[in-house]
Amino acid sequence: MAHDLVIRGGTFVDGTGAPGIRADVAIDGDRVTEIGQVDGTARRTIDAEGKVVTPGFVDIHTHLDAQLGWDPTASSSCWHGVTSVVLGNCGVTFAPVRPADHGYLAAMMESVEDIPASSILAGLPWDWETYGEYLATLDRLPKGVHVGGMVGHCALRWYAMGERSLEQDQAGEDDLALMCHLVDEAITAGALGLSTSRTTLHRVPDGRPVPGTNAPASELLALAEPLGRHGRGVFELAAKLGEGDGPELVRTRAELAWLSDLSRATGRPVTFNLVHVDSRPDLHSRVLSFVDEEVAAGADLRPQTTPRGIGILFSIQHRTPFDGAPAWKELQELDLAGRLAALEDPVRRDRLVADAIAGGPREDFFRGAYVVGPDVARYDFGPNDSLAAVAARAGEQPVETFIRLTRESRGGMVLSYLFLNQQLDAVHEMLRHERIVLGLGDSGAHVGQIMDASLPTFFLSYWVREREAFTLEEGVRRLTSDTARLFGLEGRGVVAPGAFADLNVIDLDALTVAMPRYVHDFPGGAGRYVQGSSGYDCTVVAGQVFMVAGEHTGALAGTMLRSGGAAAP
Repeated sequence: MAHDLVIRGGTFVDGTGAPGIRADVAIDGDRVTEIGQVDGTARRTIDAEGKVVTPGFVDIHTHLDAQLGWDPTASSSCWHGVTSVVLGNCGVTFAPVRPADHGYLAAMMESVEDIPASSILAGLPWDWETYGEYLATLDRLPKGVHVGGMVGHCALRWYAMGERSLEQDQAGEDDLALMCHLVDEAITAGALGLSTSRTTLHRVPDGRPVPGTNAPASELLALAEPLGRHGRGVFELAAKLGEGDGPELVRTRAELAWLSDLSRATGRPVTFNLVHVDSRPDLHSRVLSFVDEEVAAGADLRPQTTPRGIGILFSIQHRTPFDGAPAWKELQELDLAGRLAALEDPVRRDRLVADAIAGGPREDFFRGAYVVGPDVARYDFGPNDSLAAVAARAGEQPVETFIRLTRESRGGMVLSYLFLNQQLDAVHEMLRHERIVLGLGDSGAHVGQIMDASLPTFFLSYWVREREAFTLEEGVRRLTSDTARLFGLEGRGVVAPGAFADLNVIDLDALTVAMPRYVHDFPGGAGRYVQGSSGYDCTVVAGQVFMVAGEHTGALAGTMLRSGGAAAP
């Protein structure tokens, strides 16, 4: 009998960290059935000679909760080898929800994650109340990738307490009992865990911190109890690290202490955001030392970081650094073609320059804003790549350089103003730590501000291929089995007989990150940044070829990922 699909002659890297070997991979249905020299025939054959064959990548930190309602390919993740995604990070989810509160949860998501509430409300069916019912809706939707999600503390608190969730740090006894019941319902239905936000950077539309930001540790320990009782699920959070803390980091140490208590009490892993910031250059190192102490005492802590700087994007396609100046405000009323035409008008160009110099950002902004590109996206920024440095070399004002590069690229030029992971040496230090897990790509979120869904492509092309900081096998393990194992996704993140047939065929030498582009393809015509790649010959999901050279084949074989193998209702 012929195999459904055989991938022949590639360098096979199985996702475990084991040395790569030359091998064929046979697939039947949604499973890998044979690895090695496959002699049988196949209904479809993919020639992987000179290419790398890997498991599909498992992205554990996305906010695709809404986008999957109208975009089954989960772009931009689909262009970067991702075959499984985790939703529900940072405490903001769309369930549980009462019918009257759809608008509030959508507005909260927009406020925290910059996903237009109008698109959210128009693009989702909103036919659920509990988190389990939300998972059932996702199950019914067509999907190109596998999808799992965590239940969010913000939604839980709002469901149980309404406005009081923002006004009271201490939940009442009945409030807490209801929230615990809802967490139990979610985990029973297959939620991959529980998430919360502790950072004061996350706020609701009126400016107050999101529900649960200052909830006592006792509340979170109680909410996590169902995870321990069921023996499954991850506790994820945007932790309160360094905020309002002195040089001794007493508050940060206390944050790590209760997280560790939660992990030890439940036996479940805890994962949280960790980044470098220039304003506290040793914070990440000291947090990692605290993690080491707590792990030695029995906690399972997995800090998450991303392999490059996180930056706010500026371009003529959407927002520019100069939009507060009168002439630049006028540009915002034009489409892209109109803006580019305005830049070609010498009189208007002179006014744009004059207004930007008079009312634009201070000089230090331009020292932190880096030119991405020009042809492919580079993120290994140095001082010479800042807009200030490029302008100085050309004898120009930064605004003149911005306009010139925009004209030369026909609008493709993009700036990235780094605000997190600002030094690659610090990023490398974090990546080398054995407890760090790759995440924070935020696919689906901050759609008009950042574009970091290309995390896997950058990690492989820069840290593995160019810097040789990690072997290919270790780099693939970080993107596959390491993330899958953290979330208990059995049969994902590895290629082995019997495993799910989610794979990539990659031309490692050709792997690049494309320039970010701003498009208007959300419900209602709302805009977002997208980012493609080159070097992915194909991506296979559940045994079906999903993407070929960046183009969707039409296959939508994605399934729901449920904790503990929970059955769909």
